[in-house]
Amino acid sequence: MENPIQNRTYQFAEKIISAYLILREKGHLRLADQLVGAGTSIGANVAEAQAAHSKLDFISKLTIANKEAREAQYWLNLMDRKELLADFEGLEFLKKEIGEIVLILNSIIKKSRENLKNTK
Repeated sequence: MENPIQNRTYQFAEKIISAYLILREKGHLRLADQLVGAGTSIGANVAEAQAAHSKLDFISKLTIANKEAREAQYWLNLMDRKELLADFEGLEFLKKEIGEIVLILNSIIKKSRENLKNTK
């Protein structure tokens, strides 16, 4: 069975790596590290959530993924400058996709919390 959020966060991470490489080429090493750290950890936490040992653990992992997504969104918005990533052809995709990922994660977390309450 295919997992859409896992696939989307993986594809997002691949594109983040491209942005990371551009930032490094331009000499913005610290900013590159911030972006790649947040942008790739989203999918890693989503993947960890798939192997959660409880519903609470699942929610916890997705909450971390959501926080990382919001951080990545911050960095992407900040880097929409000529000297950083404004000329990167994938920037608009990344900005749109991270907004959608945040909404999807919010929805999954909310539904999971509701399901947890209903089982008690």
